[in-house]
Amino acid sequence: MIELKTPAEIDRMHVAGRFVAEVLSEVGRLADVGVNLLDLEHHARGMIARRGAESCYWDYAPSFGRGPFRNVLCLAVNDAVLHGLPHDYTLRDGDVLTADIAISIDGWAADSARTVVVGTPAEEDLRLVRATEEALEAAIAVARPGNRLGDLSAAIGAVARDHGYPVNTEFGGHGIGRTMHEDPHVPNAGRAGRGLRLRPGLTLALEPWFARTTDRIVHDPDGWTIRSADGSRTAHSEHTVAVTEDDPVVLTRRESEHPASGTASPRS
Repeated sequence: MIELKTPAEIDRMHVAGRFVAEVLSEVGRLADVGVNLLDLEHHARGMIARRGAESCYWDYAPSFGRGPFRNVLCLAVNDAVLHGLPHDYTLRDGDVLTADIAISIDGWAADSARTVVVGTPAEEDLRLVRATEEALEAAIAVARPGNRLGDLSAAIGAVARDHGYPVNTEFGGHGIGRTMHEDPHVPNAGRAGRGLRLRPGLTLALEPWFARTTDRIVHDPDGWTIRSADGSRTAHSEHTVAVTEDDPVVLTRRESEHPASGTASPRS
């Protein structure tokens, strides 16, 4: 069932969204050559505890995972892209790191992800990151009353095609609100003009993710981490967005972020 939120409820989600943005900014700032993934995880845990917030990931046990998940961040490196299980790994020059986090404050959730390149970036990695950011902004731009869910999916898929990246539709965006995952599912490719009609109060986590040369995925033995099937590098961008009577509202926008600028997101 799809639950439409009132303006007051969207404001409460925005509180969670601003904090999610703060944590992701801090993780991006700290991610550097020589930093261990577990250090990033523990830093995020401290921020959440000090804020009195709750992690939506802790004890999460969906059918596809080997649960429960006992971390507050998903951290995925290089060919890993989704549900990355933080582990004892020290970041190296040129690594591509995706950080994903969902947090609940006073019963309302927000979810966001970003990919950064650690140390010296390769242009092909920056291009991949930019493509996910552009696809996310394209979907946000059509998150307006009267449009349809397929318009969001089509906007993401069109950017992927323009860049020459294949698209996996097994995992994509989703509704969000009182819980991290609500209806509807938002595939990262689809046909415009099809599907649910968007209405004010609909809140969605939109999350384009691409692998450079495949749309197939494999799971690590840890039961969580999802990788590109051919080992090609990956990137993932996500925001929680509210459909309103006017423009779409991005509830997890980072202060330093420059949407649709044509360059990869700043590290801060």
